[in-house]
Amino acid sequence: CTQLKKLVDENMNALHDLKKADEPAPVGNYNQRKEEEEKLLLKLSQQLQKLGLVLDQDNMAMNYAANKEHQKDPQTKDESGEEDENDDENTEEDSEETDDEDEDKLLDDPDVKECIAVGNFDAQQEGDLTFTKGEVLLIHDKKADGWWVAENSKGERGLVPRTYLAVHYEDGESQEQSEEHIEVVDETADGTEIKKRTDSHWSAVRKAIAENDTVEVLATIGAVPAGFRPSTLYQLLEEDDQFRASYFLQPELTPSQLAFKDLVWNAEKNTIHPRPTRVSLIVTLCSCKIIPLPGVSIQVLSRHVRFCLFDGNRVLSNIHTVRATWQPKNPQMWTFSPRVTGILPCLLDGDCFVRSSSLSSDIGLLFEIGITYMRNSTGERGELSCGWAFLKLFTSNGMPVPSKMYELLLNGGTPYERGVEVDPSLSRRGGGVFHQFITLRKQPVLVVKLRSLSVQSKDILNLLPETLIGSMCYIHLLIFYRQILGDALLKNRINMQSTDLICNPILATFSQLMDQPDLMDALRSAWADRERTLKRSEKRDGEFLKSLFVLVYHDFIFPLLHSTLLPDYKWADEESEASRWKVIADFLKKSRENDGALQYLLSSENTHTAFDTSELAYDFLGEARKNNPEV
Repeated sequence: CTQLKKLVDENMNALHDLKKADEPAPVGNYNQRKEEEEKLLLKLSQQLQKLGLVLDQDNMAMNYAANKEHQKDPQTKDESGEEDENDDENTEEDSEETDDEDEDKLLDDPDVKECIAVGNFDAQQEGDLTFTKGEVLLIHDKKADGWWVAENSKGERGLVPRTYLAVHYEDGESQEQSEEHIEVVDETADGTEIKKRTDSHWSAVRKAIAENDTVEVLATIGAVPAGFRPSTLYQLLEEDDQFRASYFLQPELTPSQLAFKDLVWNAEKNTIHPRPTRVSLIVTLCSCKIIPLPGVSIQVLSRHVRFCLFDGNRVLSNIHTVRATWQPKNPQMWTFSPRVTGILPCLLDGDCFVRSSSLSSDIGLLFEIGITYMRNSTGERGELSCGWAFLKLFTSNGMPVPSKMYELLLNGGTPYERGVEVDPSLSRRGGGVFHQFITLRKQPVLVVKLRSLSVQSKDILNLLPETLIGSMCYIHLLIFYRQILGDALLKNRINMQSTDLICNPILATFSQLMDQPDLMDALRSAWADRERTLKRSEKRDGEFLKSLFVLVYHDFIFPLLHSTLLPDYKWADEESEASRWKVIADFLKKSRENDGALQYLLSSENTHTAFDTSELAYDFLGEARKNNPEV
């Protein structure tokens, strides 16, 4: 350890003296890479120093015990035997408690990677790892919720509970201590209550572990580049509703739970009060360039970008998805619609608003470029990340980054990995300046534009929830919803302490449209048709527009939500999408011809699901978001 530490220190000194001019070829991000190498060397030095101290203490303890045993006289040893036994009895409990504490500390030490199972464990759900007592496991990640990522001797990975593990020793004496510890712990292992998973992000990581084998197989056969991974943001969306826009659309309660944090009534203007936020901007997705092509063994069902607010550790907003378009002549170039109008679906809208009241200094936008695929041989579907990029929204001085075009280099792996390339075959390392310049231009990039807000745009965005990401093409519909929500919760409620259900079909069902973009398109289309018939004076009357929006929603959207003819919404399922849009288009046409949905509702040709009070009842106390200081 001493020799290794000396070598590490020598490398550290050499690194300090190294300058950019000493490099044989230009190196991008020289200072950053130098800092990373310095941190790595410092970590190695600390680990070696710590290990050296532990070994030194063990040697001192062994030598001290040997000398003491050698100096003892046999007769003295017999005479003092009884006293020693009494001392052992008196200190036995303290010794056991100290050993347990030391063992726990050592078990949680990040440097301790090998553990031994102290009991049998059967997998409880997909992603868990089954093991037996005495099996040695290699720990890859130690999570705070007590579920660790482990690998067995067969190379199988999964989640294991920490309470079933003990430190694995290889030497003789330590092995005996380990076995003694195993016997004690094993008596409680089977009866130990396994700590419940509490981290919502960890659930997504568990899914990634389960799907990672599939991706490794695809990479091995050359179907995808080595930097592709299971989509982290997609797994979060599937795991928990709190990452969906429908969740963030609901009003947020204050810490006291007695009022609404982001919904305040403006009595002077008889509407909700605008709420300025720290982050309020428009992001335009322009294009993705040089995105690697998957192999012929898989079929791409969707190309898209998912993005959210991120602080380097946690997702701080809903995850918004924009679908890309591409041309067969140039499949490595993805493009987005700069402004969606008319019949174009909102899923293609590259113009997106971003709002957040988070005070995090590291807050930024996390973009994940992804594909939904199907394997031709098995029909298996999945979601892959083709790379990710992070755009920080504030400088080190706390100032907003400038509004301009950004060309972001994509990283491979997951947002929690560093230094992984999307396609290692296009490495930037090696070669001369010209070679590096050429390879740099071949790297996959995402082009986005941050747009500053006009006074009018700022006033509109300030009527939205404090944290939300969505498409600009339906922002006017969200404003109507928020105004109706304010009327119901703040203006028309007789008693502000009442928590009774509110009879309002729009409030009870509107959030479902955020998760079914084709229904949002139907509402956009129906409202645009009705708005074209309005007079100029009517367009300036806010109360009239709001009442008209209620009628349009009841006539064109509410009946569709409970029609048995409308298939369930499935992401990137071409057959389902086509069937749904045919039903929606037929319904819109008949409703326009008959000036409403009454004839459609009474027709014997159409069937609807059984009535449920949840279709009309809005439980704001159950739907409202609890205040989260971290967000």
